[in-house]
Amino acid sequence: MRARIFQPAKTAMSSGTAKTKGWVLEFAHDSARSVDPLMGWTSSGDTQSQVRLNFDTKDAALDYANENGIDAQVQEPNKRKANIRPNGYAENFATGRRGAWTH
Repeated sequence: MRARIFQPAKTAMSSGTAKTKGWVLEFAHDSARSVDPLMGWTSSGDTQSQVRLNFDTKDAALDYANENGIDAQVQEPNKRKANIRPNGYAENFATGRRGAWTH
């Protein structure tokens, strides 16, 4: 069995970093998906492709893969730098603000 170990990226719908701290072991597809001719649903006989295992650390995921004979490939995350601006929007409402309100 082939699998990949990765750290999930943040969702496109939020700017937060929830659910991006852990590591995921996800199995690769062994067989191609097929389309049901009657309903048009996509299906596959491979049940391992539906399994996603969550781990706290990369080492825990690698240890699990080695213990169970899983050929795992680690995909390192591309970390982005923090977007913290000095004197951002919240500075407009600071209690120690000096100067006239300009809006």
